[in-house]
Order: sequence, then structure tokens, then C-alpha cells
Amino acid sequence: MPTWTTVAPRIHQRRGGPFDLSTVVVEGDDGLLVVDTGAEPAEAEELDADIGRRFDGDVRWVVNTHAHFDHTFGNQVFGPGSATDAAIYGHAGIVRHFERYEGPRLAAWRTDPSREPERRWHDARLTPPTHPVERISRLDLGGVVVELRPQPRAHTDTDLVVFAPAQRVWVVGDLVEESGPPMYGSGSFPLDWPGVLDGLVAELRRGDRVIPGHGRVVDREFVERQAADLRTIAEHFVAAHDAGLGAAAALAEHDDWPFPVEGLVSAVERAYASLDGLPLDEGGIDDA
Repeated sequence: MPTWTTVAPRIHQRRGGPFDLSTVVVEGDDGLLVVDTGAEPAEAEELDADIGRRFDGDVRWVVNTHAHFDHTFGNQVFGPGSATDAAIYGHAGIVRHFERYEGPRLAAWRTDPSREPERRWHDARLTPPTHPVERISRLDLGGVVVELRPQPRAHTDTDLVVFAPAQRVWVVGDLVEESGPPMYGSGSFPLDWPGVLDGLVAELRRGDRVIPGHGRVVDREFVERQAADLRTIAEHFVAAHDAGLGAAAALAEHDDWPFPVEGLVSAVERAYASLDGLPLDEGGIDDA
């Protein structure tokens, strides 16, 4: 069963589902804002019903922290053409990412559902943001103001942070993960990610609450440690590349990786492509 935690006045985290996804509800006087909508329409329908039982007011705004399916495939339940008809905000790069990754992933599943039998995507429809965000923007929800902060490329090239300045709460999506290691999934940038987290750490104050894409609420120190771990990985990749080691040899070079080595295969491949000056935007189907 999903669990709810009140992180600050008017700001609530919901954790649940097979991915331990964080969904966030912000209560404004003029309506509700929902951050991330789940991995499939049925999951979003359950979320919508749960929100309706717990909160007064209508969902008027949705924000996607990034493009990956587990955060966006529920958009259709809240967005244009739905009963809710909420405005959807997200990084301006999401449409492009959908074309390169989530669209091919959905098409491949429809061709052969046995490749991911646990998914329920029969009626899934890619629903991109109605309001692409290119620069820091503010949303006044009535009594609560949030900032939408597009990030440089890191976990993806579509990362966006939601910041409530009065409450000092940050919703950071998969830039930070707590219940498992950070995922170097489709469209990740392993060499850039540590610097983006360093920039986030520089803005965090002691006592700030950080809601990760998956897992419990964390603090500045946790984000700082995760940034250091990501930097260690990136530095190992660069050193191995400079030494002329292949990608597989780079992973075998160390037995003290901060995260399980099997999760770094895509990371080293993308890091090496970047170091070799190859494009990182050819598209494909990777794990989220």
C-alpha cells in the first residue's frame, strides 16, 4: 500500500508501487499540484483516486521531474482530454526525449509484450507537457509558490527540480535516489551528473528537505554524499579511458564501486562515448 508523509505544511510525499516512486502533492488555495504521475495509466488512476480521498480541491497543475516512463506514463490521466484537464509542466526537452526513448520503448513493448510482462501499457498514450519549461519559472498556487528549475544534463537531459522556497522543500526526481542506487538509464550523462548535484548542494541549507525520485526524504548531507559517489565513478571512468582500457576493463579495474557494478554498464558506455566525442542522443531503449 502507498504511504503518505507530510514533509512540510501543505507538501506531502506519496511512496508506492513497484518502483517506490515518490509522488508529491502541494496544496494551494487555488488547487493542487501533483509532481510525477506514475509508470502507467492504471497506476495514475489509483493515484488520482487516492488524492481525491485525501485532499480538498482539484488537481490544476502537474509537473514532471524528467521524461522517464515511471514518472510520466500517467500524464494522460491528468492532462488534456481527461476529466482533470490539468496543465502539465516539464522540461522543454521532454518531447525530444519521448521521441528517442520512451516512444521506442512503448512501441517495442506493443510488438512483444512478453519483453516486459509486468507492464500494463495497452492503453498508454505519451502525453508530453503542455507547458514546456526552458528557464526558472514560478507557479503561484494560492498561498504557496513553487519554482520550476530546469537543470543541466545529468540523470537525463530533461531533469527539473521543484522548489518551495517558503517551506525549503526540494523535489528533485531521480537526480537523487534513496531506496536504491542512482540509475544510469536512458539518456543519462555520467560525467556531467556530479557537477549538477554539486550545484544543488551549493543551494541547499541545513534543515532543507529533499524529496528524491525514489525513497525517503533526505537532507543536504545525503545529497552531498551521493554527489561524491557519482564523482568517484566519473573519475574512475575518465582515468580508465585515459589509460586505454576498454569499457569492460574499466569496470573490472575496481572492486570498491560506490554502487553495484552491474548497474554501471550503461554508465561506462555513455561516459566513453562522451570522451570519444560521439553523440549521446541517438536514442534507444534502456532501463529508466
